[in-house]
Amino acid sequence: MRTKKLIVMLAKLFFVAAIFTTNTQAQNQPNVIYILADDLGYGDLSCYGQTKFKTPNIDKLAKKGMKFTDHYSGNAVCSPSRAVLMTGQNPAHVFITGNSKAEPGMDLAMTNLPEIFKNAGYKTGAYGKWGLGDTTSKDNRNPLNQGFDEFYGWKTQTTAHTYFPTKMVHNGKEVAIKKGTYVHDIIMDHAFDFIKENAKNKQPFFCYIPTAIPHAAMHAPKKLHDKWRKKLPQFENVIGTYYADPEPTPDVINPVAAFPAMVQHLDSQVGEIVKILKKYKIDKNTLIIFTSDNGAHHEGGHNSLFWNSNGNLRGEKRDVYEGGIRAPMLAYWPSKIKAGSTTALPSAFWDVMATASELTKQPLPEQCDGVSFLPTLLGKVEEQKNAAYLYWKYTDWRATKEAIRIGDFKGVLIHHNAVKKAPAKVAPFELYDLSKDLGEENNIAVKNPKMVSKMLGIITELNN
Repeated sequence: MRTKKLIVMLAKLFFVAAIFTTNTQAQNQPNVIYILADDLGYGDLSCYGQTKFKTPNIDKLAKKGMKFTDHYSGNAVCSPSRAVLMTGQNPAHVFITGNSKAEPGMDLAMTNLPEIFKNAGYKTGAYGKWGLGDTTSKDNRNPLNQGFDEFYGWKTQTTAHTYFPTKMVHNGKEVAIKKGTYVHDIIMDHAFDFIKENAKNKQPFFCYIPTAIPHAAMHAPKKLHDKWRKKLPQFENVIGTYYADPEPTPDVINPVAAFPAMVQHLDSQVGEIVKILKKYKIDKNTLIIFTSDNGAHHEGGHNSLFWNSNGNLRGEKRDVYEGGIRAPMLAYWPSKIKAGSTTALPSAFWDVMATASELTKQPLPEQCDGVSFLPTLLGKVEEQKNAAYLYWKYTDWRATKEAIRIGDFKGVLIHHNAVKKAPAKVAPFELYDLSKDLGEENNIAVKNPKMVSKMLGIITELNN
């Protein structure tokens, strides 16, 4: 009996010690805030070349942190891009490569991004557009079943098309919204509260903010929108329309003016986040990453050409040319990242999981295809590993589009589906040298047969 009691006591002591060790380690880990804009183009921030309006608070993340010039989204549209981010799988392996009305959920057997943080003792919260299924469901589509302690946002990807819904979802349950409420601000208030609460409790946290801005509908706060309408009277005859069935989606007068109003509103809230971190004296131990889920769109009346939203890159949302997948990314971590630094490291959404695993000292999930860019953040360039290649695959009813990058070379292969009178066909393979031709204007495939063969070999292997 004494032996059994001793074993039980020792077991309890080991259990308490394990919890204490985990909590102690977690308290020494940095907080992480990941802000994911929706359809924000490579040229939509002034620190990336936007000249028609300013984004001063987001620019400060670059001025006091690191700017990535060669970072890529997970895919060319919302859902598959987010699936890549959450699973750490590239588009060759992830469960979805195009937007789908069915919005299939992730594999519950996988360890995904928020679970890495939870396993390290973090609190986890998600605020905004989930984009991977019905957030009121009881299954694998609900973010609460994918590692998040709290969620506040839209019910589905479609309802996230309006900023004036009648209902939102908080921790799996629908809550009524007062008519005329600009719901983006409620979402951000929940994110602010999450940050404040954990800062007060000295609890490490992972705060994921997949904002819908600047996705259509082009709904902006009235005061800012009116300001830009006065500056752009030539677009007063433009009416922006969109859909968010079954939620109401008000039309927008002068959606062209709404665009900078939306982005600048988000910019102000990024500034508010930094103020909160400084107030609670956790700014030096918090990593903020700001990026976008794919290239710029042209829906709802947004004029991406007028705003030069893709920064002179070829293509836009739904393309695997640079304009559809190259994304702005800024990393801010005052105590660790050198202020004003820039990196041309080719990286993508599937690298975020590997970075989070190294950051939190957690095992890298087997399904992860990524390479940690933590050494780059910390200025340890000599320790940075490079991916052998980056690969994308986007599918819709019209075509399957594939892209691959090896070093500075970028390959594009498009399979057109049969539509109406047009037969199915595979377009000629395209090859570009991004170091000389960022706009992908000069196809050099004929002159580089070895590189074309290498790329096609990898693509074939990935699709088998």
